[in-house]
Amino acid sequence: MRPVAVFLHSGAYEAVHQGLSIAASAASLGLQVELYFFWWALERLVRGPLDEPDLREEVADEMERRGVPTLRQLLEVVRGSGQARLFACSGSLAALGLAVAQVEPAVDQIV
Repeated sequence: MRPVAVFLHSGAYEAVHQGLSIAASAASLGLQVELYFFWWALERLVRGPLDEPDLREEVADEMERRGVPTLRQLLEVVRGSGQARLFACSGSLAALGLAVAQVEPAVDQIV
């Protein structure tokens, strides 16, 4: 079976959250997952923040109250599943001024 591929471009909290939620769901079903991080999603993965939503305060408070996982928690589920591989776009890395050494710990491969 082919892996579930998730492409993350926007660094907006809700966009990254949605992509990681899809990846976590697929991994929990035993499916292989490939996450591709581009541009601002890559920047958020490497530089953060992963624990604080950049949403309206009342929305962020409600998410916390309801126990909605943070990006870091979702990422831990995805990575811990053993079903996922994370990729970083080399062009985005260069455009954002990120060093390979900054990105390598966060992903499995730079492509």
